[in-house]
Amino acid sequence: MEIILYLSAALAAIAFLILVLSLSKTLKSVDKTLDSLSRTVDRLEGQMQGITAETTELLHKTNALAEDVQHKTEQLNTVVYAVKDVGLTVQNLNQSINKVTTTVASQMEKNQYKISQAVQWGNIVKQLVEKFKEGKEERPRKANAGELSAPESASSVTRQPNY
Repeated sequence: MEIILYLSAALAAIAFLILVLSLSKTLKSVDKTLDSLSRTVDRLEGQMQGITAETTELLHKTNALAEDVQHKTEQLNTVVYAVKDVGLTVQNLNQSINKVTTTVASQMEKNQYKISQAVQWGNIVKQLVEKFKEGKEERPRKANAGELSAPESASSVTRQPNY
């Protein structure tokens, strides 16, 4: 019976040895996996730091761009207000011109008879001046030719214009 006890202790020792070897193999595999995971996490952390730096730089550029857009929008608002003011000025100018045109047209209608009389008198004066100039030009030619007599000169002075 003692042999059975020794055999069972030996069998338990062998089973324990197999268990320790299996457990050792499993722990080595877990160690390799954890090592790989640790390296992956380290690389991921490095990449995350790069991404964080790029994100920070992008955020700064975005803020600068937003400030630039804000500044340009304010400048554009100034231009828009100026254009609006120019439009109002042009509109006021057009209204003033319309008023002046209306006033001039109404005054022309009221004074149409006087204007036509003035034009007629102007035409009469123009014709008289032309006749007078023609009369002056004829006198020296006739005097040079020696054909001017006293009765002809009197008739040329008293000549009436034809209307």
